[in-house]
This record gives sequence, structure tokens and C-alpha cells, in this order.
Amino acid sequence: MRFGNFMAPFHPVGQNPTLALERDLDLIVAMDRLGFQEAWVGEHHSAGFEIIASPEVFLGVAAERTKHIKLGTGVSSLPYHNPLMLADRMVLLDHLTRGRVMLGCGPGQLTSDAHMLGIPADEQRPRMEQSLDAIMRLLRGETVTMRTDGFTLQDARLQLKPYSDPCFDVAVAASFSPTGPRGAGRHGIGMLSIAATAKQGMDLLAQHWNTWEEVALENGHIADRSKWRLVGPMHLADTREQAERDVEYGIAEFSRYFAHILPAGPVQGDTAAEIIANNRESGFAVIGTPADAIAKIEELVEASNGGFGAFLLFDHDWADPAAKLHSYELFAQYVIPHFTGQLTGPVASRDWVTGSGRSFVDQAAHAIGKAIEDHAAEQQAKQTPAAN
Repeated sequence: MRFGNFMAPFHPVGQNPTLALERDLDLIVAMDRLGFQEAWVGEHHSAGFEIIASPEVFLGVAAERTKHIKLGTGVSSLPYHNPLMLADRMVLLDHLTRGRVMLGCGPGQLTSDAHMLGIPADEQRPRMEQSLDAIMRLLRGETVTMRTDGFTLQDARLQLKPYSDPCFDVAVAASFSPTGPRGAGRHGIGMLSIAATAKQGMDLLAQHWNTWEEVALENGHIADRSKWRLVGPMHLADTREQAERDVEYGIAEFSRYFAHILPAGPVQGDTAAEIIANNRESGFAVIGTPADAIAKIEELVEASNGGFGAFLLFDHDWADPAAKLHSYELFAQYVIPHFTGQLTGPVASRDWVTGSGRSFVDQAAHAIGKAIEDHAAEQQAKQTPAAN
């Protein structure tokens, strides 16, 4: 299993946006150092919290500051772009990052963004599907002519083929509608299950997989669980009590923001205490310890009815920056190695040595004693006159 994060980002208004963006970049640099494998960055244009307007620009800067982590758009809102222009920018990023780029696709989460562009909310998902069709054809090297309500392409083709062979990872967002799994199956690409830890989202995981698999088969593809990424919020601390105290910093403001974004926000309540209490019942977010995070991911594996390829932390500013970084460090220190098998060898080696009783200690003591005796004998031989 791979691990990363899904960064909208969510920064409360009233703070310096330049510094908030710098903290986002610093976090991705820290994730690269800690061994996270993916970071997905969103695109939004209104409402004040989610302030990255161009994930491609942001990822270009992040690429220069990191070495290993793969960088994806999480997600590019396809109805807002001409598909030729977006595909061209992603191919350029693929070359500039030497294959570390990924393309996440979606219809656009904020209907206020679509409103400013004159796109009816009911048209966002159909236009996304049309744009995704065009993008995938362009990435395959086809010449595309299409005329839709959202865009026109005439003899469109890419000048460069992707740096990645045959193409960089492409994934489509899925939440509660069937649009995501249908798109993943139709094009043989991956899927980002954004609300995986919500009860409704978890209940839909197996259904989404079945839709993905069925549509993929109809279109000559094979649904690949390694390309399935599940997203969920977590904040970890050394104790559950400390984690709950940490999120009192910003979870209520996050809840108030989401009340104006989605019909049912991911966290419920008016105060931090109410939200935390409700979350203990719903289990939407892990606010606890690394052991709680491990249990939640194992629950997701079971709910997915066969497993998935990556878990992405739904990034947020519920805690202050120092506590938030500590949460990522705890996740990397204890949760990631639990699922990647990195603990197996050290544990087995420790158990072998500690299970030997005093055998290795006695061998070490004997070797030290023998070295002392050999040295003494050598010194004695030097002091004894040679026989004539």
C-alpha cells in the first residue's frame, strides 16, 4: 500500500495567504523526507478557504523542492479548462518532473466556481466526462475534433508525448455519484474515492468497485485495485485526549465552512466539543493515535472487499502547524511501516535474538574472555627469555 495526502487545501480566512501557501509547500517537502509517496493538490476559485487556483503551478514549485514524492492535481476541474490546454500543461509537467506528475480529474467541487464561469451545476459532470474523453484521446496520441457545449477542438493534437511511458497516472474523483467509477472503467484509469471514511462513502466502496469493474470490462480494460486511492481525514497525537485537544484549534471553523459547500458536511456540530463528540459516534475522522489510524485503514480494506492501492490523508488545518506536522510524523513512523511490511524483518530479527536466552550473551562473554586470555599469553611470551 502507498501513502500520501489530498490537499485542497483548507486554510481559514483571516490569515496571510502567502504564508499559508508556504506552509503547504513545506508540508510536501516534509512528506518527501518522511517517505510519503504521493501528494495531490486541488483547484478552487472561490469561498476563501481553498486558495490554490492552479495546482499545476503549485506542483511545479513543489517539484523543485522535493526529490521523490509524486505530485498530482487533486483534482483538476475539467469543465473549467479546454482539454487540449490542460493535457498540454500536464505533459509539460511530466517532462519537467521526470515522470513524477499525476492527473486527477473531477467536475469541480464548488458550484460557486462553476457559477462564475457560467456553467450550470447540472452540467458539470456531463462536461467532465466529455473533457476526459478528449484528454485521454490526446494522451494516446490521437488527433481530436470535438464540438461540445463546453469546448471545441479542431484537429487537436499534442506536440509532445508524455515523458512517462506510456503515460502518467490519471485518476478520476469519486464520492457519492457513479460518475467517477464509470469514468475510471471507461478509460482504464484510476479512481480517487474522496469521502471513503464517511459512512455513506464506506458503504459505497464495494458498489463503486463493482461499477468500475463492469464498465472496464465493457470497454476492454481491467479495473486495477493498485490504482484505487481512498481518502480520509486523520489527526494523530500521542494520546486520544491530546489529539482531541489539538483539533479544538480549527475544527469548528472547518465545519462552518463546509456547511456552505456540501448538502451534508463531513463533520457535524456547532462547537469543537459537539463535533468531536459526534465524530466519536460517526467515525468519519480519526482523531486519536497511530493505533486508531491502523484500525481505520484495516476497516477500509475490509469495506473495499479486496483492498486498494493507496490511502491519502485528507489534509486540513484542524490543529496548529506544529501539531499537524507531528501528526504526519506519527503516521510515517508507525502507520506506514505497519502496512508496507517494513516492520517484519526487524521484529523477526529481534525475536530471534531475544528468544535465544543467554546463548548470544554467553558467546560474547566467552569471546571477550578469550581475547583477554590470548592477550595475556602474548604479553607473557614477550617477557619470557627465549631458550638457548
